[in-house]
Amino acid sequence: MNWSNFEFLNIEFLWLLILIPLLAVWHFFMRKKDTAVLTMPSIKGFKAETSILAKLKPILYVLRLLALAAIIVALARPRNVSVSKKTKTNKGIDIVMAIDISASMLARDLKPNRLEALKKVAVNFIDRRPNDRIGIVVYAGESFTKTPITSDKGIVKRSISELKWGQLENGTAIGMGLGSGVNRLKESKAKSKVIILLTDGVNNSGNIDPRTATELAKELKIKVYTIGIGTNGMADFPWSRDPRTGKLNFRKQQVTIDEKLLEEIAAETEGKYFRATDNESLKEIYDEIDKLEKTKIEEFKYYNYQEKFRIFVFLGLGLLVLEFILRNTLFKSFI
Repeated sequence: MNWSNFEFLNIEFLWLLILIPLLAVWHFFMRKKDTAVLTMPSIKGFKAETSILAKLKPILYVLRLLALAAIIVALARPRNVSVSKKTKTNKGIDIVMAIDISASMLARDLKPNRLEALKKVAVNFIDRRPNDRIGIVVYAGESFTKTPITSDKGIVKRSISELKWGQLENGTAIGMGLGSGVNRLKESKAKSKVIILLTDGVNNSGNIDPRTATELAKELKIKVYTIGIGTNGMADFPWSRDPRTGKLNFRKQQVTIDEKLLEEIAAETEGKYFRATDNESLKEIYDEIDKLEKTKIEEFKYYNYQEKFRIFVFLGLGLLVLEFILRNTLFKSFI
C-alpha cells in the first residue's frame, strides 16, 4: 500500500478509537463479575486444577474490542487516492529576441563584456520559458534570423552561445533588427507576441526606419520590450585591432544610447523600456519581463479512489463471528 496516497474521508470517526482503551480498562476492573462465583467455607476437599481455557477467556473480549476498532476505522472511510495531471497551454507566447552584435557590444562596462553578459542572462531567461516558442534575430549594420521561432530550447540556447562579433558588417541598424523580428512573428497564431529588442547604440545603418518597423509591430499587435545596455558615462570600447596579435585595442569613450527612440518604440507597442547599466540590472530586466509575460497554463487533475473500508468491515464482522463461535463452543462451560 502506498501510504503517501492514503487518506480517511471521515477522519473524525477515528476519535471513537479512544473508546477502545477505556473499554479495556473497564473490563479489567469488572472481569470478576463476568463469572459466577460459588462461596464455600473451605476448598480443602477439592483438588485444584488450573484450566488453560480459563486463562484464555479474556481473548473473547479482545476479539470484541478489535472488531469494534475495525468497524470504527471502516466508518472513517480509508481509501487510496491516485492523482493524474494533464496540463493545457492556451497557445502560449511567441517571443523573438532581437540582439545587437555590433562591435560596441564588446565594451567592457559589463563583465566580461556586454555581449557575454547578455548571453548568460538570455540563456537563463529561455530556461524559464518552457511553454513558449522563442526565436533569435541578430543585427549590426544589417540583420538576419539566427533561429526561427521554435519550441526546441536546446537549439535556441545553442544559437545564443554561438553569438559573436564579426558575423555582420559593423553599424547599428535598429530598424532592421526590429523589422526582422516583426517578420518572424507576422504569421504567428500565438495568443501573445513579443519582441525583446536590445541595443547599446544609436540607429545609424540599414534601410528600414525604426519608426516604420514600430508601426508594423503595432498593427500586428506585437509588444516590444526595449533594452538599452551600457553604463552611464564612459566605458572601454574597441577601436582598433593589433595587426600583429589580432587582439582588439580598447579606449575610453562616451556611452551613447538613443533612449528616446527606444522609449518611443516601447510606448507605441504597449511594451516597456529598460536601461541595463551593469550585469545585475540586466538580469533584473529579464526577470521582470519574465514576470510581465506569463503563459496561461490550465492544469487538470483526475482523482481515482480505491475504497478500503470493506476490508475493515469484513475484518470486524469476522472477529465478531469468531468471538461468537468461541463463546458458544470452546468457552461455553466458562460463561
